[in-house]
Amino acid sequence: MRIFHIHGSGVQELTTLPAQMPAQGFVWIACTRPAFQMRLAEIQGRLQALIGLQLVDLHVSDLLNAQLPSHYDYTSQYDLLVFRRLATAQGDVSPTTPPTPAAHAAVAEPDSPNTPVKRSGPPVLRRIDTSPVGFAVFDQLLLTVHPTDCAVRDAYAMRLLAATPANGNSTTTSPSTSHAAHGNTHGSLSMGEGRSSPISGARLPTSPADLMLRVVNQMVDGYLDLRRELTRQLDHWQTELLKPRARFVNWTSLLEARLSLHMLDEICEDQRTAVQDWIDALETWAQPDTPAGLRELDLLKVRSRDVLEHIERVVHHVQRLEQSTETAVQMHFSVQSNRTNDIMRTLTALTAVFLPLNLIAGIFGMNFEFIPLVHKADGFWWAMGSMVFIAVALVLLFWRKRYLARTR
Repeated sequence: MRIFHIHGSGVQELTTLPAQMPAQGFVWIACTRPAFQMRLAEIQGRLQALIGLQLVDLHVSDLLNAQLPSHYDYTSQYDLLVFRRLATAQGDVSPTTPPTPAAHAAVAEPDSPNTPVKRSGPPVLRRIDTSPVGFAVFDQLLLTVHPTDCAVRDAYAMRLLAATPANGNSTTTSPSTSHAAHGNTHGSLSMGEGRSSPISGARLPTSPADLMLRVVNQMVDGYLDLRRELTRQLDHWQTELLKPRARFVNWTSLLEARLSLHMLDEICEDQRTAVQDWIDALETWAQPDTPAGLRELDLLKVRSRDVLEHIERVVHHVQRLEQSTETAVQMHFSVQSNRTNDIMRTLTALTAVFLPLNLIAGIFGMNFEFIPLVHKADGFWWAMGSMVFIAVALVLLFWRKRYLARTR
């Protein structure tokens, strides 16, 4: 479990759960699914002490379920978003972010028995396996539940802790906007604090909802990276399929790729529905009274629409890959059919060449005493000459009609 205090002047990683809500900013509690299950009573009690409410039992079950599809739900006090992220054997760190020691340590932690089984086949197909990440969004607190091998938390936490603001000044953090206003207890932080550092070159998350959208956007970027790898893999297979003299043998891998693309399409559709429900819920939030709060709400809507647009890009590309894969398979069988037709045409032409020769040989092989040319000294050569002439004439005729020409 990792706890962060995010405020206008920087980010602080805390060593324990806070006893009181901070006077400024908000708290991010990020834990793995097994840790959330083992410390559920402690987390529920601390939520009750901090914000005066607890998670609903059904939402707790959703956060503990490792097979739940992406969806959105809400109560009058908080919102719940479950979003499926890409899973790999080494975690799901983005290509530009090196894995952290905490991510490697998390891999060794036992996960839920419902953990998805890794797929076989090319390495790119194994990244289709996904696991859900749960977000419980309160007014001043964000609770996230990750799989044990999920490095999204550590990757984004490293970005928060490693940067320095460009102007060196603190930015003003407006209060978190919520569709359900409820009282929060403000007080000093009475807990141990670890490393802290402001973020560089970018605005700090101003609310738990803003932080949730940034983490979700990082997950969607993983799908965009996978899209490029799938495109390269399928382009290679299409090239192999369309080679006329090559024998394509990766039918199992191609079938797995098509099944994985179909599964990815379903996952992205669930993600799009969940984010769309979240956007619809944003429209029902009460309008803030201050310009800063109104701007924050507008930025949340813009960021939400940006995440939705990224998901729609992935869905569009996946559907296009499915269509191109199906087209490549059909073209492969068309090429093979044309190749078979060429072979049969050539064999038919050669058979037609030898049919007159067989007829001449059959006539002179008849068991008659008087046959022309049989008793003559040059009869054999006349028969052979006639057969060669007929064969050459037929070959030239078929070549002129392109019955013996190779189809390019």
